[in-house]
Amino acid sequence: MRQDDSLERIWEALAENVAERRHNPAGMLSIPDDVKYLDTVELARLEEAFRLWAARPARGDVRRSRLRMLLVFLLIRHTGARLGEVLALAPARDIDTARGVARLGEPVREVQLPPDLVTQLSDLLDEAVAGEGERPFDVDQAHVRRKFYERAHECDLAPDLANPSALRRSRAIELLRSGLPLPVVQRLLGHSTASLTAAYIDVSHEDMQRMVGHALDREQRRRTSARNAFYGRIAAVVRGDVQSVVSVQTPSGIRVASVITNDSLDNLGLRPGVFAAAEVKAPWVVLTVGSEAPTSTAGNVYPATIVKVLMGAATAEAVARLADGTEICSVLTADRVRALDLAVGTPVWVLINVFSVILNVS
Repeated sequence: MRQDDSLERIWEALAENVAERRHNPAGMLSIPDDVKYLDTVELARLEEAFRLWAARPARGDVRRSRLRMLLVFLLIRHTGARLGEVLALAPARDIDTARGVARLGEPVREVQLPPDLVTQLSDLLDEAVAGEGERPFDVDQAHVRRKFYERAHECDLAPDLANPSALRRSRAIELLRSGLPLPVVQRLLGHSTASLTAAYIDVSHEDMQRMVGHALDREQRRRTSARNAFYGRIAAVVRGDVQSVVSVQTPSGIRVASVITNDSLDNLGLRPGVFAAAEVKAPWVVLTVGSEAPTSTAGNVYPATIVKVLMGAATAEAVARLADGTEICSVLTADRVRALDLAVGTPVWVLINVFSVILNVS
């Protein structure tokens, strides 16, 4: 792996992190003045310093020693582990790159690793720990701290902000600000109580107002049923060999079926009881007229009433309102609108194919 590539990934990940926080009120949580930590930008600077330092030596034994120190840093930085837990790791037993987890502490807890780190670990471990015995990181803790302080000095960070305890604290704050629930962060860090984790953050009156306002705004959007979006709870999942049928039921009782791959089902964590949004793009919405429900393989058929028609030279947009107030927009040809004689007040049937419904975890 080229050094430039690894550094570029650090900054790409940082940019994505910042972009996500614009829509996440937890990203603005305050930190008490007496809590020493590094923010995501400072962590990226420190990681860059470690990588440059590890890549510098020409001698193989020195390079391997520095790579092991880089691994110690990366594991603490991305798992929030205690220094002693990382130094006690037996990589062959405790780092499962196939599943992307590290086994830490006693009692053992499994901590998921970022996918990019998993890819790097395979390469770094092959080079850094060959011939070093079962526990290649088992070195003096004072030595590790000195190396951490030296890297902090290289990137103009205070030494006490780059010690292993501060890095652990920094990871906890990073996860809390990303919106991960407090009990989850507690378990990841191996804290005995949630109060130990909660001490890292402070919820000011302004923070509270911002977060509550965000939650109320999302709640309002769900109640008003934005166009082409159904919000509700997953009522059923029928799993097949390759694909699954997922049914979302809205508070008003409307059911929306979607067919997705089993990989997507697992990645999104979809199961009965989980809240989700079922969305469909306007060109995929079919409108038809008639007194009886049409015979269709679409899977989702709803009676509705046209509330708006916008005509263009070749295409048109028609908005149909379901009984519960949900508005469904359809983009169709102008000729099709004229053939159906669509106008405000026209009763129609809305047809949505199960393969056209996109599911998002709400």
